[in-house]
Amino acid sequence: MGVRAWLPLLGRPALPLLLALLLPPAALPALGSSPRLICDSRVLERYILEAREAENGTVGCAEGLRDNLTVPDTKVNFYTWKRMELGQQAVEVWQGLALLSEAVLRGQALLANSSQAPEALRLHVDKAVSGLRSLTSLLRALGAQKEAASLPDAAAAAPLRTFTVDTLCKLFRIYSNFLRGKLKLYTGEACRRGDR
Repeated sequence: MGVRAWLPLLGRPALPLLLALLLPPAALPALGSSPRLICDSRVLERYILEAREAENGTVGCAEGLRDNLTVPDTKVNFYTWKRMELGQQAVEVWQGLALLSEAVLRGQALLANSSQAPEALRLHVDKAVSGLRSLTSLLRALGAQKEAASLPDAAAAAPLRTFTVDTLCKLFRIYSNFLRGKLKLYTGEACRRGDR
């Protein structure tokens, strides 16, 4: 039975999820103009699952990178996080996502120049690049960028905590932790407030 045959059975609420599951993440920004798409927990869970697969797929990869990559600190102090304004959370998530995107793109460039990188590793990196682009678009549609920009300079000036990693295995661990932690916490709160 083809996809078209299933569409009438699914109904409209399931259509964004079906499209998110069938289309590659790079195709989501066109669909991502709906801020509610990121609020469907199944969509975010799909990206988290891909990040976990990449993390698990690179566990034994001890191959070091020529350059250290700067990544956001993914630790969350829940007491502090819950007392932060939504705009401050947005700043932390937006900056963290930008830093992760930069690190993954740099990792992709380093792999492109390596003739010994396994194909599976390249595939994980390519998926992460695509996933981060889609997540950036979905967060933009949710208003995270505007929320972050609307803060007074003093409130937005807190520097993002960062550190460096020297392997793709560590990079994917951070990527997975960031999605499961700060990103999921922020989208949950932003979507809940948007429903009020």
